[in-house]
Amino acid sequence: MGDLELLLPGEADVLVRGLRSFPLMEMGSAGWNQQHENLEKLNMQAILDATASQGEPIQQLLVTHGKVPTLVRELIAVEMWKQKVFPVLCKLEDFKPQNTFPIYMVLHHEASIINLLETVFFHKEVCESAKDTIMDLVDYCHRKLTLLAGRSGRGEPPEEEEAEDVPPMKELQTQAELMEFEIALKALSVLRYITDCVDSLSLSTLSRMLSTHNLPCLLVELLEHSPWTRRDGGKLQQFEGGRWQTVAPSEQQKMSKLDGQVWIALYNLLLSPEARARYCLTRFAKGQLLKLRAFLTDILIDQLPHLADLQGFLARLALVEPQPPKKDLVFEQIPEIWERLERENKGKWKAMAKHQLEHMFSPSEHDLRLQAQRWAETYRLDVLEAVAPERPRCAYCGAEASKRCSRCQNEWYCCRECQVQHWETHRKACVQVTPGGRVK
Repeated sequence: MGDLELLLPGEADVLVRGLRSFPLMEMGSAGWNQQHENLEKLNMQAILDATASQGEPIQQLLVTHGKVPTLVRELIAVEMWKQKVFPVLCKLEDFKPQNTFPIYMVLHHEASIINLLETVFFHKEVCESAKDTIMDLVDYCHRKLTLLAGRSGRGEPPEEEEAEDVPPMKELQTQAELMEFEIALKALSVLRYITDCVDSLSLSTLSRMLSTHNLPCLLVELLEHSPWTRRDGGKLQQFEGGRWQTVAPSEQQKMSKLDGQVWIALYNLLLSPEARARYCLTRFAKGQLLKLRAFLTDILIDQLPHLADLQGFLARLALVEPQPPKKDLVFEQIPEIWERLERENKGKWKAMAKHQLEHMFSPSEHDLRLQAQRWAETYRLDVLEAVAPERPRCAYCGAEASKRCSRCQNEWYCCRECQVQHWETHRKACVQVTPGGRVK
């Protein structure tokens, strides 16, 4: 990548070798924070590699050193922390942090890992190197997609709004909910890549996907409700690149990336030989799958020609009687990461929250400034611009921006007036990452 290379091959090798699983109690510790920073660097380098189409060294290193299972374990561990410890932290009456940045880093950890997995799981060898943890990853994706399908009945995800006098922990909860929506969309992509390997998955994993979770029916529900699209003022919008974007009338017949991921996953699960032999087409499943015929228009099939085979499968399905449930005797392997973590930490959630409040989430002003400076160094601006899906936007009005804060170099603006209007909001973050740290 030349000037845009974030990590040298030797540096990337060291960072990948050093990846390890942390106990839930240590999340937010100094060692955990260092690994989180390393993961962000690996994440950005993996995106640069994929964008440049010059090989995938990060993906190769993860496979060579057997670190994909470590990433899956870390992913599920932080998911459990968010469900079990974070709500307790939010309820602690004596916890009124001046800065929620350290907690935000833990919340963001899940997004970092699932983004890295989405980037590298395109390669089948990565899926194979996950070994037994692939079943835990399937369960993780199912949990996220179930929440995503449930969200479609409650309306769109909340918009991030700036408001005065919002308690810091309340603001953090809102940010976590916004993040959860994007994480679920990443999980959808990861699941699609797993289905690309459906013919080489273990029988237990295949049974988990088709029988225990009935993923084909869940995918039909997602396609039907499309939680990544909405109507705003009569205009069609799609969630892409981290924000809602209006779709031009001439582009509305074009298949979105997320719709494409669902269709490919359905194709893999319904038409691959191994999956077809294992999937029990009950009356309910038949009814759900036949809903797909309404979506399979000529325009859609022109964009993804393989869907013509799926259309033929559905035409034949409409003529056959549903099958009785199969009673094959299967020695079923079950996911173990979530259950093990829950068993090891049961009854410790409040003690864990208080320990982390005292030792991890109440840093001194000096420690917080040092940490912010490390993050400013981790997120190199030239790299961020290279991996950004679009031009930067003004932090105040949202218009395309060309000017940057001269002090911290982190925030963008379209004009001087917007920068002045946004200063009261931006000044705290600017002080944290600016050497000297004093602003008049």
